[in-house]
Amino acid sequence: MIDKRSFESLGHADHGWLKARHHFSFANYYDPSRMGWGKIRVWNDDEIAANSGFPPHPHADMEIITYVRSGAITHKDSMGNEGRTVAGDVQVMSAGTGVRHAEYNLEPETTRIFQIWIEPSRRGGAPSWGAKPFPKEQRSGQFAVLASGFAEDSDALPIRAEARVLGATVKAGETIDYVIGEGRHVYLVPATGAIEVNGEPVGARDGAALKGGQTVAIRATEEAEIVLVDSE
Repeated sequence: MIDKRSFESLGHADHGWLKARHHFSFANYYDPSRMGWGKIRVWNDDEIAANSGFPPHPHADMEIITYVRSGAITHKDSMGNEGRTVAGDVQVMSAGTGVRHAEYNLEPETTRIFQIWIEPSRRGGAPSWGAKPFPKEQRSGQFAVLASGFAEDSDALPIRAEARVLGATVKAGETIDYVIGEGRHVYLVPATGAIEVNGEPVGARDGAALKGGQTVAIRATEEAEIVLVDSE
């Protein structure tokens, strides 16, 4: 019921300025058993050195969500958007028919992010970008929806996929129950701290893949910051 993927087992790359861990096959890391989880195609754990970053490069037909864990990321794209997203906040880009973007760490310290790619429900459409701060109190002891493809999640950043990206901060000893709908795919990672998922230990930066049709108990064994994606 739980496919745990320890941090040590993840694919990895060291480019000097970028130290990356890959929960799923990506770039030069290929594992046929880890091609994605449902429509979740990429979950990268990136550490970007100060005053460096990803130069302009293209994307199409992908929903790209960046969760900043520490530091800040500065975004520029071919649509004319520019923005700086700080720790705990989120940016999303719907690549649509095509877009070029750059993501730089212009800070004097290392920036750490989760970069998550979700396959869109439909191909094409004009590209778009957005970012938003999410107060920490909204996700204290509960999941807050950060990005969503469902109209009822009006406070979340919109994405073009039948998916939600959620975040929670949980104190040691607290438990959150999460209902996974039939046919859904959930992947969660503690950005910090340690948790148990139905009693299975999951440490900081470990991943847990969960199938639909169940309710899971997520208990913090130490104070934890959790990012969860619920997708087709």
